[in-house]
Amino acid sequence: MRYMTFGRNTGLRVSEYGLGTANFGTLWGGGANPEEARKIFERFAEAGGTLIDTADNYQIGESEKLLGEFLAADRDHFVVTTKFSLGATRPRISNTGNSRKNIRTSVEASLKRLRTDYIDVYWAHMPDSVTPVEEILAALDDLVRAGKILHAGLSNFPAWRVSRAATLAELRGLNRLVGIQLEYSLAERGADRELLPMAEGLGLGTAMWSPLGGGLLTGKYRQSRRGRLSDWEGLAIRLEDSDQRTEIIDAVLAIAEETGVSAAQVSIAWLRARAAKAATAMVPIIGPRTAGQLDDYLGALDITLDDAQFGRLEQASAPRLGQPYELMAGHLDSVLGRESLHFNHPNTPVA
Repeated sequence: MRYMTFGRNTGLRVSEYGLGTANFGTLWGGGANPEEARKIFERFAEAGGTLIDTADNYQIGESEKLLGEFLAADRDHFVVTTKFSLGATRPRISNTGNSRKNIRTSVEASLKRLRTDYIDVYWAHMPDSVTPVEEILAALDDLVRAGKILHAGLSNFPAWRVSRAATLAELRGLNRLVGIQLEYSLAERGADRELLPMAEGLGLGTAMWSPLGGGLLTGKYRQSRRGRLSDWEGLAIRLEDSDQRTEIIDAVLAIAEETGVSAAQVSIAWLRARAAKAATAMVPIIGPRTAGQLDDYLGALDITLDDAQFGRLEQASAPRLGQPYELMAGHLDSVLGRESLHFNHPNTPVA
């Protein structure tokens, strides 16, 4: 396992994989029982993993409770991140969203379940459409100053909201956002349009959830409905519902056969290669349900795709960027004085 700082705005050190714990517990009807969850946690730690990601709503709070038990002996070694917005109990108007009140009550509940007195990165899980970002930033800044959290970030927020929040925090002298969370994989590359260029330009770390498209990229759903497709009733997964997705899975399976490794390992190897080309940290948040699935993820650390294989996957999965990006690409040579091939472009996107 290799390590990096989580973006250019912090010295926070994280492992190149983050362990997602949405499968820690069984209250959602699918997941890992406490014994299997502990085995996954310990094996991840033995492999050098330090970044652990959870949320108050995962398995209705059971994920945080189990993680609190596992962390008890060596809490400070790990970078623990959790989220608020969706609530750990039955959703009500008073215990959900991103208001200052809910942030305050949510952090206290998460600290109790996690058996810790601080959280390394505290995420707003998603926008609630009604709370101004100024209120979110102020509440998170209060928590940093109180020592309850060390850093803050935004998960599943659109790029324009993140950009405004990052700018306001900087101008008002509030603690800066350190990163974003988003879905990213060969099966879902919408973040290439706005979110990833923004993160690179602003130096934000990026935590990428569902790196296997909820299991789609393993190819297993072509044979059966095993896994989250059945246990979670299709929530938070991608389906083979387009010609492009079929082309992607065909390419992954073909390269897996050529190289003698699993389709999951090919998909993760592509993601690691993509991350290596980025101007800021991109960390896959892996979410194994069994220790065997974790071993598959860890095996991908030793796999390197050649340029041709990477290019095949890149071409099959490339999203259409739409406007204004297609217009910009068509006129790039003109706006650079017909010298685009001889122009030294910056390493990070220019805002």
